[in-house]
Amino acid sequence: MGNHTVEKIGGTSMSRFGELMKNIIIGDRKGNALYNRIFVVSAYGGVTNLLLENKKTAEPGIYGSFAAGDKNWLEKLQITRSRLIEINHEFAELGLDIEKADAFINERMNGAENCLRHLMQLRSFGHFHPSDYLPAARELLSSIGEAHSAFNSVDILCKHGVNAVLIDLSGWKDQDTGTMEETIEAHMGGLDFSKCMPIVTGYAKCAEGVMAKFDRGYSEITFSKLAVVTGAREGVIHKEFHLSTGDPRLIGADKVRTIGHTNFDIADQLADMAMEAIHPKASKAMELHNIPIRVANAFDPGNPGTLISRDYVSPVPRVDMICGRRDVAAIEVFDPEMVGQSGYDHRLLENLTKYGISYIAKNTNANTITHYVSTKSPGLKRCVRDIEQMFPAAQVTVRDVAIIAVIGSNMKLPGFLSRAASALSAAHINVLALDQCMRQVNMQFIIERGDFEAAQKALHSELVEREK
Repeated sequence: MGNHTVEKIGGTSMSRFGELMKNIIIGDRKGNALYNRIFVVSAYGGVTNLLLENKKTAEPGIYGSFAAGDKNWLEKLQITRSRLIEINHEFAELGLDIEKADAFINERMNGAENCLRHLMQLRSFGHFHPSDYLPAARELLSSIGEAHSAFNSVDILCKHGVNAVLIDLSGWKDQDTGTMEETIEAHMGGLDFSKCMPIVTGYAKCAEGVMAKFDRGYSEITFSKLAVVTGAREGVIHKEFHLSTGDPRLIGADKVRTIGHTNFDIADQLADMAMEAIHPKASKAMELHNIPIRVANAFDPGNPGTLISRDYVSPVPRVDMICGRRDVAAIEVFDPEMVGQSGYDHRLLENLTKYGISYIAKNTNANTITHYVSTKSPGLKRCVRDIEQMFPAAQVTVRDVAIIAVIGSNMKLPGFLSRAASALSAAHINVLALDQCMRQVNMQFIIERGDFEAAQKALHSELVEREK
């Protein structure tokens, strides 16, 4: 285990780079205290949306238009180029060399434009299928955002007396491509972390294609791999908020508290509720190598945040977080012939597996099996149709619901479930179903979607605020 940390900074935070320097990168650190820290940077806020597609609205960016055969891809490329140069000028007051920064981004954008033009020529022949080259085009465009922010960060930090070193894992014009681990080892080998500050691109080119495997979650995979390969003592994820007992915008900032300490199992439970502290596939490698992860608020530097470690269990029963998902559909299969029939559930799950649908929760009794899945699941309607065809005697219904979860590393206290149910009842919220495993780290209440906010407030008031 090394003496250094690997720290990831998200895109929204990167757009506030001056504050980052003041809060976490430089602050009051001097001399050697600046080092033994490796920073993995994301693209500036909104940039990846322009390069690929809008993550929330799916509005096509350069890649989205190019993949669809829309001739507007070139116009969008020029709009994106202008935006990246505009971002450069926003950092002029921090000392960024604008001429160098503009030249860097123009070189990358020109290269991408030429590459896409050639691919358009290939497409016109008809012998080249889009599936052969679109994944590579997506990888190429993805890499530009992180290379841009990393280049600028190094230039600015050097102007402020930091021995920052650019580690560009994007593989720009690099013909040799190995695994991500090999790419990291090749770039990090020989660096003395006690004397320099590596600024690493969140995108890392690798033979398996990081976008193909992880899509927009790739920067956290790079963060994880980097921590494992270099033997970091701790990983730190800097966000714009604390990992709190509830949503401060809903519950109230004065009512929630920072979790402080939890374990990797709870991080997985949160991810299942779309409350990712870290990408589950990224956290697994760090968990196996016993590298703890700290989730901190980049704009509250005096607060240590929340430490996620492998073996932690709260010494006293408590709730870590109240959270939930409203993008949930309940697929209920009622079949009088189900009772005592071996393999019924297995056959039912074959349909979910066929369409790559993972369920969030599940209830079952003698004649009914209900799976709760994301409404965003691809092929959901076709999956339900196939279930109806496989079980013609069954009554299959799909209903929009919400799930509220009460999560904690130690909730083995008699009465927790009773108190939660009573709090919901007092708030006039009907529980449609509930789910809790014997390990008692996650109680899930299935409710009407319209009760989503009220349920979180009621549970937080009873199970968190009353315990202060």
